Amino acid sequence: MKYTSSTTEVPDVPAVPRHIAIIMDGNGRWATKRFLPRVAGHVKGVDAVRTVVEACARSGVEYLTLFAFSSENWRRPEEEVSLLMRLFVTALDREVSKLHANNIRLKVVGDLSRFDEKLQSMIAAAERKTANNTRMTVTVCANYGGRWDIMQAIGKMVAAHPGAHDFSEEQLAPHLAMAYAPEPDLFIRTGGEQRISNFLMWQLAYTELFFTDTYWPDFSKESLDEAIASYQHRERRFGRTGAQLAEKTS
Repeated sequence: MKYTSSTTEVPDVPAVPRHIAIIMDGNGRWATKRFLPRVAGHVKGVDAVRTVVEACARSGVEYLTLFAFSSENWRRPEEEVSLLMRLFVTALDREVSKLHANNIRLKVVGDLSRFDEKLQSMIAAAERKTANNTRMTVTVCANYGGRWDIMQAIGKMVAAHPGAHDFSEEQLAPHLAMAYAPEPDLFIRTGGEQRISNFLMWQLAYTELFFTDTYWPDFSKESLDEAIASYQHRERRFGRTGAQLAEKTS
């Protein structure tokens, strides 16, 4: 698939977002509010992932990208990080066969070198197993950061064009971690925070943003429908005027 940039050409505007990206925030606060250990919120959050994957597949969404673990999350308490890693292994073990049975491809992007060999091996095996599935692509961003993505892409671009001094977006784009996907149409962040937190910084240039106070474990199909309905009422101009859009559709 050819990666297209919303800053160099005007993309199609589908009624149903082709690509939805989500920061799944609020797991720990959901648990704390219920006097549970924080990890209980992360465990419950896996159920919400399953719900949203199923709802997106039924709605015709082609790409769903989930921010599971940022490069900054290593700053969290060591015990919580360890539990998150074990939860990742468990989720891969339980969910990959279900994704494959439903013709869904799984991709995991980020600096995976910091994960232990078992987790890296499981990720590689899951990607191989689902590589030819076509219904939807679910991307899990793990040890991912938007600035890391841009920097690693620049490094690869420079290596691919030795001696060059001037570069274009078209030369950089193939080296981004998610060069296989279109830019997100809709970004959702749960948990009440209103920032993108170093997530897909390049790709979100013209993405519609939706913030909700709902904690991720409580995010439901109805919550997703609300976000998509909000997106459908946006006027996506990509630098053009409203009058130009009206003229084009008249």
